[in-house]
Amino acid sequence: MKKESERLIDFQDVMQGIASKDFTNWLIGNGFFTAPASTKYHGNYEGGLFDHSLEVMECLIEMTAKLGVEWMRKESPFIVGMFHDLCKTDEYIKVVDVKGTVIMGMDEVKGEEAHYEHNPDVVLKGHGDKSIMLLSQFMTLTEEEILCIRYHMGAYNGDDWDGYDRAIRKYPNVLFTHTADMYASKVKNI
Repeated sequence: MKKESERLIDFQDVMQGIASKDFTNWLIGNGFFTAPASTKYHGNYEGGLFDHSLEVMECLIEMTAKLGVEWMRKESPFIVGMFHDLCKTDEYIKVVDVKGTVIMGMDEVKGEEAHYEHNPDVVLKGHGDKSIMLLSQFMTLTEEEILCIRYHMGAYNGDDWDGYDRAIRKYPNVLFTHTADMYASKVKNI
């Protein structure tokens, strides 16, 4: 498994000129490179959020090239893919489950296991909308990028089918973003 420093190098390689130093420092300080992507599904391990985001970004870039997908600006598949789940930086907490065995009357820990739970102290709730709010503090987003991030959950987004449909009709890349997210999470399990 990659270390945080290795993930940061990967990030800087692909996001050079897109993510400012201040934003990169914010990402480090808020756990973007160490947070899981979920509690029990895709990317439910330390660093899973970054790994998932990188996979979605790479999938969007590949779809853009192979399908001739057009974006309002060339950085969009990088921005949308990398930051669609920015909301998850504070969403989960690590809970350590210590398992031990008794050896000659003494407890001896045979390793540390952990799992993730939802953080009860999160103030800013939401998913796509929260990601947009956080990201907007560091960069100006196009309407296309906003809608791609807002509706990247597609069918898992709840009951806003009408808004999702209108967003796809206006910007087909909303559907490509959802597809990339599903590919990364369901097929690659990242």
